[in-house]
Amino acid sequence: MQRFVALAVFLCGSLHGETALVLPFFNQSKSAGLDWVGESIAESVGDSLVSDGLLVLDREDRLEAYRRLSLQPGAELTHASIIKIGESLDASKVIYGFYELRADDEPGQEQSKGSLRITARILDLKNTRQSGELGELGALENLGLLQVHLGWQVLQSVSTKMALSEGSFMAARPAVRLDAVESYVRGLLAASAEQRHRFFTQAARLDPHYSQPCFQLGKTYWEKKDYKVASGWFERVQRADRHYLEAQFFLGLCRFHNGDFKGAEECFQSVSAAIPLNEVYNDLGVVQAQLNDNASAAASFKKALDGDSADPDYHFNLGYTEWRRGQYAAAVESLRAAVARNPDDAEATTMLGRALKQEGPRPGDSRAEPRPRLKTTYEESAYRQLQAELAK
Repeated sequence: MQRFVALAVFLCGSLHGETALVLPFFNQSKSAGLDWVGESIAESVGDSLVSDGLLVLDREDRLEAYRRLSLQPGAELTHASIIKIGESLDASKVIYGFYELRADDEPGQEQSKGSLRITARILDLKNTRQSGELGELGALENLGLLQVHLGWQVLQSVSTKMALSEGSFMAARPAVRLDAVESYVRGLLAASAEQRHRFFTQAARLDPHYSQPCFQLGKTYWEKKDYKVASGWFERVQRADRHYLEAQFFLGLCRFHNGDFKGAEECFQSVSAAIPLNEVYNDLGVVQAQLNDNASAAASFKKALDGDSADPDYHFNLGYTEWRRGQYAAAVESLRAAVARNPDDAEATTMLGRALKQEGPRPGDSRAEPRPRLKTTYEESAYRQLQAELAK
């Protein structure tokens, strides 16, 4: 958290102070084949809350809490267990509920998979009170629409600002095919990387406008260093997706590796305009340096340092950029700071020596000139956690 302290003044004017935990909804139907629906509802409701700027604890946090409390994922939780999970994760609100599939056997109607009734509650741990029931009822085939509208209801109940109207909210989240939703959630639940890839690919193929599997596939190919394919998937992640900014960050990195520096700059600029993360400012500076816009690069690196002056790479990148600009005194100051923080950094030591000698770039000798350093870890979650802490 310490690396974000310099942002505190900026944050205090726009905080929710809420940390939400959305638990998988419990299956009260007799069909075990619908257990995936509860995870899908939780994902969708969580997406809705993130869109309003609330910190929503992710699935990994929740699974870790289950392990610590010896709770079985998928089991129906008691009220006491729900409170314990929420308290263990320091959540201020817990959203939970159940769903039930009922057969549609009215004569004269087209064959349906049945009617799905979803019931949700919001437990306010901060003020020790529970909301009334929120609900949705409709055909199972319309699960995508039902869970998005439930997300709207939950958001109405917990938000203090509500910038979007219901119509705008729903329009930004078009309904997704049931089979695509099922494939995506089964991908989340899959045990192996091969299974996850197969389910996510199937989900994206079944509904080309479905954003969530595109993000997951983008991360898969990013980790394989297949930057061209990863770019294609990240480009399909929509603004309403909770991972949109993260997708833009990794799209920027992919474009950088693909040699599209202008496109990378646009990605990092869009993310930095929405959320002031040090790693985003740093990477924006890296691509600006690559575009020979050294003045802008130096300004970006200074913003990264404002957020985390302990990071040696930020000092190195600023020193390198000042060196390229012929600002040797400023370069020496930054490079000394980089070496002080990492004495084993041979490259920073060499650059410091060149700056002290006022020895500039050597034309035609690319081996003698280093490159600024990218950051590949995206820490929006830590930033959101600081928001929540400062608002308490």
